[in-house]
Amino acid sequence: MRRAVEKMKRDNKKAAFILQLTAMVDMFTIIIVFLLKSYSTSAVNITPNEDLKLPQSTSVKDPVEGLKLIVSLDGIYIDDKKVVSLEEGNIKASSLDANDSEFITELFKELDKHAEKSKKIEEINTEFKFKGEVVMQADSRLDYGVLKKVMYTSSMAGYSAMKFATISME
Repeated sequence: MRRAVEKMKRDNKKAAFILQLTAMVDMFTIIIVFLLKSYSTSAVNITPNEDLKLPQSTSVKDPVEGLKLIVSLDGIYIDDKKVVSLEEGNIKASSLDANDSEFITELFKELDKHAEKSKKIEEINTEFKFKGEVVMQADSRLDYGVLKKVMYTSSMAGYSAMKFATISME
């Protein structure tokens, strides 16, 4: 680079500009450091439904991988599939077990299917471990009694490790 500049001076030719390589290296180093610091390594992607109002939290923990369970005002969803219909945030009496008013029958059946599928995968793939983790997105306007029934039914199906998705207050 220096030889080219000296040759231009010798030949008495005028250059439009001289590229400052040191400044560009500094600039790219700063950009790379910024991108590495702001890069999120979490592979979990949580996107709430449009009409779902998640509660706010100051938690800074990264989300975990688990079965996606959504409890909104109109229904309970597992992996975007509606399992139980709710009426204005309340569980219909027909969805509950006759002997146990805390047990949601349809939800248990669907969760049990997912648990059995995960356990079959665990038998084939030794690296995969069924942990019974659920990432629950619950509407903040729901009554706690509804969430309690969902959590009870989930734990009965083998999903006792529950993580709640929230919106950051920052």
